[in-house]
Amino acid sequence: MASSTHALPADALPRVGGCSGDAMGLLAAPIVRRQLPRLKPFNRLQVILQHLNMSKMVDSSAEVLLEKKGCAGVITLNRPKALNALTLSMIRQIYPQLKTWEQDPDTFLIIIKGAGGKAFCAGGDIRAVTEAGRSGNRLAQDFFREEYILNNAIGSCRKPYVALIDGITMGGGVGLSVHGQFRVATEKTLFAMPETAIGLFPDVGGGYFLPKLPGKLGYFLALTGFRLKGRDVHKAGVATHFIEAEKMAAVEKDLLELKSPSKENVAGVLDSYHKKCKFDQEKEFILGEHMDKINSLFSAKSMEEIIQKLTKDGSPFALQQLETIAKMSPTSLKMTFRQLTEGASLSLQDVLIMEYRLSQACMRGHDFYEGVRAVLIDKDQSPKWEPATLEEVTDEFLDSCFKSLGSNDLELQ
Repeated sequence: MASSTHALPADALPRVGGCSGDAMGLLAAPIVRRQLPRLKPFNRLQVILQHLNMSKMVDSSAEVLLEKKGCAGVITLNRPKALNALTLSMIRQIYPQLKTWEQDPDTFLIIIKGAGGKAFCAGGDIRAVTEAGRSGNRLAQDFFREEYILNNAIGSCRKPYVALIDGITMGGGVGLSVHGQFRVATEKTLFAMPETAIGLFPDVGGGYFLPKLPGKLGYFLALTGFRLKGRDVHKAGVATHFIEAEKMAAVEKDLLELKSPSKENVAGVLDSYHKKCKFDQEKEFILGEHMDKINSLFSAKSMEEIIQKLTKDGSPFALQQLETIAKMSPTSLKMTFRQLTEGASLSLQDVLIMEYRLSQACMRGHDFYEGVRAVLIDKDQSPKWEPATLEEVTDEFLDSCFKSLGSNDLELQ
């Protein structure tokens, strides 16, 4: 299991010209002299440098690129056609490399970004998980287990962790970013936790960070799946910095060129760009005028009470939220409400253990498969939830979802 070892397997050594890392010995001077007897010393140096540069090249077709650049380890999610959706294979590559860089004295920070310009990471590979859950394949357990182990590793990482969340950032993409020390949004960032619409819940540590957002904003985002865009992602407290998308390459370059940087040095670079960014600077937070209502209407002891408050309020804003919530899985709504209520006082590790139990409850249930069918596969947007009402989702059923899995519980270091 991914949590038990940080060591990379022997076949994970860097490849050099089709050989293992040991092939670096081919660059020894005596061999070069025999192969290139007529080259002058300067030309020979050029050839060696060219070979070294080639040896650093990574497979650009790989679904995740892991590179050491300057002072940093750089993770690039590289499935642009799939909006960089996270697969189990990607998780299994990122986790050991993250732990290796964390221990490496020559790696001072870790940067994660998405390829393609459209998305940082639009979520987990839900279709694969759905198919696995239906067939009883272990992937339905392993994906969540190893994803949450990675989320915990990010949250506990001792090196500065910088997530460049340029573009769509949802679900699994939130888990790869929000637990790190620095999250840099741009005008292209689209943040959401829309899981209640597919019979799931805002996992990847959602129960930890959502209750910590201002007032009841986290409850509102979790239950309605509301989308935050651009500077609003920073104003909501999800991102730590806001920088124009066109400056992201410059930001990364400046970070990579830092010499033995501390957390304060990294913050200094990001702060500098953030302060200079004028894009949407005067724009009010999109939910600013509604925050009083959100804090009031989403302060409740149950999901049913929230519905009662929204109905009684009757304002256009309240009625709009009622309409949205009515489309969500009743099971997911009640599960999410309790997840955030309990998560508010738990550590990230305890939240992830709780969420793993919930993930497996969803795999055993009906609504997740029905939600994925209606929203992602058939796209008829008409899921048939079972149970169909909040009242039918009993406390006894919820208790069973939150119950320990015994020896199958998630184990975190």
